[in-house]
Amino acid sequence: MHKNRVNILGTEFDNFTTKQFHKYLDDDLDIKANKFIVTPNPEIVLSARKDTNFSEIVNNADYVIPDGIGVIKGAKSLGTPLHERITGFDTLQYLVEAANRKFSKVYLLGAKPEVIQASAEKIKKDYPQVDLVGYHDGYFKNDADIVAEIAEKQPNIVFVALGSPKQEIFINKYRNTADAIWIGVGGSFDVFSGTKKRAPKIIQKLNLEWFYRLVKEPTRFGRMLAIPRYMNLINKEKKNRL
Repeated sequence: MHKNRVNILGTEFDNFTTKQFHKYLDDDLDIKANKFIVTPNPEIVLSARKDTNFSEIVNNADYVIPDGIGVIKGAKSLGTPLHERITGFDTLQYLVEAANRKFSKVYLLGAKPEVIQASAEKIKKDYPQVDLVGYHDGYFKNDADIVAEIAEKQPNIVFVALGSPKQEIFINKYRNTADAIWIGVGGSFDVFSGTKKRAPKIIQKLNLEWFYRLVKEPTRFGRMLAIPRYMNLINKEKKNRL
């Protein structure tokens, strides 16, 4: 375990570079390790603060990566800087590419039926060496059939897009059904499939992806309020540490 972790408001983040992380993932795939990746942003950090069970699930994951510029800013403000932001979307992209290199088995779960279908089509077309062993949208009543399929197909990577905390709870409960890299990817299939556009590179560089998403989806405004709440807690924590 890479236990060099930085505590941000109760969530313990791994502190490594993207390059180091990708090396760990390559090694994990080579030895068919069972790993659980969580990608908290400020909203997830706040959810974990309110819910000790969820906090335990997050902090017991094998990799907790800082997805969100707010996490990076918070860490710096508290005097415990993290190397860099590592997004869930970029991790999904890297794992699909790695699966294509290694002829790995992949299972996709979650999102809307048309989005998961489009994601599966994209993998078949652009990553022909990936063995896509199954996929299912996020609209299922009971877990049993899905879990039975994962247990039967034994994928090397399982992408779960059920939104947080549902996806993390699902993975924590069922990860022992397959020795795979399990990762909660939130809305990443929307972007991966081309259903939604990711912010242009320049916007990403300026760390304004959150603003781009807000302009595109004004309904996210309520969720965006997590950011000022989070920064307020960071400032209080900073004063406590002084």
